Amino acid sequence: MNKIKDAEQIREARPGWDLWRDGVVPGDADHPGEQLDQVAARTDAVLDHIRPLLSDGDVAVVAHGHLARVLTVRWLGLDASASRLLGHPHPGTLSFLATEDGQPIISAWNVP
Repeated sequence: MNKIKDAEQIREARPGWDLWRDGVVPGDADHPGEQLDQVAARTDAVLDHIRPLLSDGDVAVVAHGHLARVLTVRWLGLDASASRLLGHPHPGTLSFLATEDGQPIISAWNVP
């Protein structure tokens, strides 16, 4: 199934559902779902690991689209729900996070 159909099916079963507010809908025992605060905690841990490494140079991170969006907004110091403000990155594209005057920024997003 494609993602649009999945989201449509979820909204039929759960009117008003929003991925960025409600998280991943739980499935069976092997697919328990994940709340947005859990995803934010995982990305915060990655950022905590990466920040000290940046003093030695750039760091590359590979992530799927939704996780890249959460990682980006957490880099910016925003709530994970702000991920809805970024377009879904296309497969194989690059995005660049940086700092400017000591503040985190997005220097490029979804570049082919």
